[in-house]
Amino acid sequence: MLSLFVKYVTLFMFIILLVPSKNAIAIPAFARKYKFSCSTCHIAIPKLKAYGNEFAGNGFLLPDGEEPKRAYVTTGDETLTLMRELPLAVRFDAYIQAANRDKAKVDLEVPFGIKLMSGGPISKKVSYYFYFYISERGEVAGVEDALLFFNDIGGIPLDMAVGQFQVSDPLYKRELRLTFEDYQIYRIRQGNSLANLIYDRGIALSYGFNSGLDLTAMLVNGNGIKAAGDDHIFDFDTNKSYALRAMQNLGMFNIGAFVYAGRETLQDSVKVSNNIFIFGPDISMGEDNWEFNVQYLIREGDNPYFLPANPTKLKSQGGFAEFTFMPNADQSLFLYTLLYNYIDSEEEGLDYNTLTFSVSHMAARNIRFLAEFTHDFISEKPRLALGIVTAF
Repeated sequence: MLSLFVKYVTLFMFIILLVPSKNAIAIPAFARKYKFSCSTCHIAIPKLKAYGNEFAGNGFLLPDGEEPKRAYVTTGDETLTLMRELPLAVRFDAYIQAANRDKAKVDLEVPFGIKLMSGGPISKKVSYYFYFYISERGEVAGVEDALLFFNDIGGIPLDMAVGQFQVSDPLYKRELRLTFEDYQIYRIRQGNSLANLIYDRGIALSYGFNSGLDLTAMLVNGNGIKAAGDDHIFDFDTNKSYALRAMQNLGMFNIGAFVYAGRETLQDSVKVSNNIFIFGPDISMGEDNWEFNVQYLIREGDNPYFLPANPTKLKSQGGFAEFTFMPNADQSLFLYTLLYNYIDSEEEGLDYNTLTFSVSHMAARNIRFLAEFTHDFISEKPRLALGIVTAF
């Protein structure tokens, strides 16, 4: 198995040497609209830098007075903001995975995912964003992120998002990570529960204080984003889940806390409920050329198997620590990431313990090659992923 890893790593490095390292001008939707390089908002695909976060938080609009008039249709109606062109972009991911397993020791996951993305302003204070997974792991996954943003409601720094989003987005955005390996603590579900911290439907309110404190409150269905039932209702019960995220900026440090509470009720012959409680701290720190993030969460469910009698309580806890080194900040051609995932659960099959080392090479501003090695401390089996991520 080791010789197989060596062969693929050698092949990957050979490909890197053949690809020119000169930065190219990227052409996704916002780069086309503003005639900017992708480096204006991104450190590397898809990781955002501070300006990119501010741009997204402003409803995909430049600061006041900087929006180009050429990007909009002149209708003579001051109440209508109409983009001259519908902004569209495509993200294309492809991977090769190798692992010591019984089935398909080498797997060609090409393509792994193809996204059609769009976003932009509908008015000066309202914007939208969505993407459609044309193919995800070989299936048409459909719409995942799909949001309307309302900015500076009432003239104060209060924003609202309505639609489908990841509950973990105010913590650390899975969609913006550099690694193929995921933030596993956000994905787990206990027993027969449908709730976790990835996609859900709901409303999120965010408020930023001058002191550097940011608060985000969420109200979600608590059952993911599966299609509506035969009755055309998305949720399967009346209960909703609530979440609150607080983050305080202290210079190069950000210290946060998160709490999630929900109740799921199945109505078969007997009404049975499961109460969910998730909470924990996080911390991030960094400068231009490095970043360190730590997340720790505890999840408790008092009846995740929905038993009408003698319910079984379950507790899961864990998180991740992630370090990213960018030698030349947002102009880095190589980026290095260490990611440690750990989950300790009372439910069999949810334990997780891995260490990942990932190297990314920016062959062009909108093309990133990736070589990633993950060691699983539970199975004692390593796995290798080689990939390419591009957007256009």
